Amino acid sequence: MRIGEVAEQTSLSFRTLRHYEDVGLVIPSGRTEGGFRLYTPRDVARLMIVRRMKPLGYSLDEMRALLDVVDALVDAPEDEQLRARLSALRDEAGARRAKLASQVAMADEFLAQLAQI
Repeated sequence: MRIGEVAEQTSLSFRTLRHYEDVGLVIPSGRTEGGFRLYTPRDVARLMIVRRMKPLGYSLDEMRALLDVVDALVDAPEDEQLRARLSALRDEAGARRAKLASQVAMADEFLAQLAQI
């Protein structure tokens, strides 16, 4: 897929996709003869992981660390150390989600207060 299709499918801007490439987070798997970026379904899946991490406040370095674990598990799915790291990352994501849910609840309360004024 070309960058336009990927941007549409992932709801990420061209600029964001290029930035992720520049920082080495998600590198397109190929290029056309004209130099246009080409993404595979695996590249898109990787972008979706990143997109889903953004609202939880992950830094680029944290995203890269998680993707490194995911990539390593493809090659060594039974590696216990990698599985333990993934479990810890999953627990942390759960904690981040709970914090975000709490913030949303506070925002809802605020909106309800404004509606009563």
